[in-house]
Amino acid sequence: MRNDMERKDLKFYLNLRYPITIHPDPDGGYVAEIEELPGCMTQAETIDEAFKAIEDARQVWINGTHEMGQDIPLPRDMEEYSGKFMVRIPRSLHRTLAHAAKQEGVSLNQYIGSLLAAGVQRGVTLSQIQSVSQPQIGVR
Repeated sequence: MRNDMERKDLKFYLNLRYPITIHPDPDGGYVAEIEELPGCMTQAETIDEAFKAIEDARQVWINGTHEMGQDIPLPRDMEEYSGKFMVRIPRSLHRTLAHAAKQEGVSLNQYIGSLLAAGVQRGVTLSQIQSVSQPQIGVR
């Protein structure tokens, strides 16, 4: 147990809410996991079943880890992200982005932020469409 963190009671940890990742399994069904809790994962046939199963797995993981006196990681918190990061880009790209932002009447930060958000959203949407549109091939 880390000295810099006071151990809380089991109820505290069981009431925490962790981000859940669910993705299609190539062999069918879905895999659900909680990244902050190493090894806390499950499989199910439907997304609803995956949510129920990962909740059960979360409780078992926390109960077992607490019982063994080991550290239980806290959920990711949005506060750990400052909203700032530095990236190096070619001068020509910097110039192009600055001109585009000026044409749009927004700051370069706003323009780049909107491009990044649109790109991430597009990527999420495309992966969702692909996972739904790909036929499940298997031997029955």
